[in-house]
Amino acid sequence: MTRVFTASPATTDSYALGEGPVWDAARQRLLWVDIVAGTVHEGRLDTAAGTIIATGSWSFAGTVGAVAVAATGELLVAEQTTLTMVDTHGRRTHLAEVLPPGVRSRLNDGAVDPAGRFLVGTLAQDGRRGRERLVRLEETGCVALDTDLTLSNGLAWSPSGEVFYSIDTIPGIVWARTYDAATGSVGERRVVLDIDDGLPDGLCVDAAGNLWIAIWGRGRIECRSPAGEFLARVAVDAPHTTSVTFAGPGLDVLVVTTATEELGPDQLARHPASGRLFTARVDARGLPPSYWQPLERWGT
Repeated sequence: MTRVFTASPATTDSYALGEGPVWDAARQRLLWVDIVAGTVHEGRLDTAAGTIIATGSWSFAGTVGAVAVAATGELLVAEQTTLTMVDTHGRRTHLAEVLPPGVRSRLNDGAVDPAGRFLVGTLAQDGRRGRERLVRLEETGCVALDTDLTLSNGLAWSPSGEVFYSIDTIPGIVWARTYDAATGSVGERRVVLDIDDGLPDGLCVDAAGNLWIAIWGRGRIECRSPAGEFLARVAVDAPHTTSVTFAGPGLDVLVVTTATEELGPDQLARHPASGRLFTARVDARGLPPSYWQPLERWGT
């Protein structure tokens, strides 16, 4: 039987394209981005009230697809085409140019693997299909894992770290493949889910190994077993649910980002909480966050 939960608005501010929530356990803060505003936000989670109080932000010239954090507090920011490190004093260092000049694409969702490497995907901004990339940042630069995507999105690993999940939003596919964090080697992709009711966006994995997937256009989070079985649904009063993570000292608060982008006046009137962050208790716990491991050549 599919269980049903309901998420509640957790912020007072709304965001055009809220995305990529990351729990930073060492500093007990939540990080997230507003992609189109080019902003990284941080906030404090009140687990008792289920609310999130914004405490700071960093702005960038173009879009910001994702943020990751190091154990020592540095941020890794996926700007429109580049990866940038922000140290704890706010100083910025350019790390890598992921996209070549003139390509009508931008960086999108990213995540840190169990060994501390950062992965990030791209999306086309001119209608191209099947030519976008998923790359991993290495000492030698960016190494491509996939080159045939249309809208690279949610990335997550199983509790053991031996299975890597990734989403291609436009065809609605959730992929899985074997993953060796020690060597970085990956196996062949296989389809876990082919979603045709809404578009799969961001995802996370809980401590039991189940997938929590944000469904853009449908105002819900789906919980699926590793085999694809529908286990639970989280109703969110915002049509464009974008991503999800577990947060809080017990990793037992589900945080959902949403967007106002592509919603008309009538939809916004019916769903006035669109663009805000939401929280829910779903009788599950998340995995401890993986911290990005800066490389020595970047001086950290």
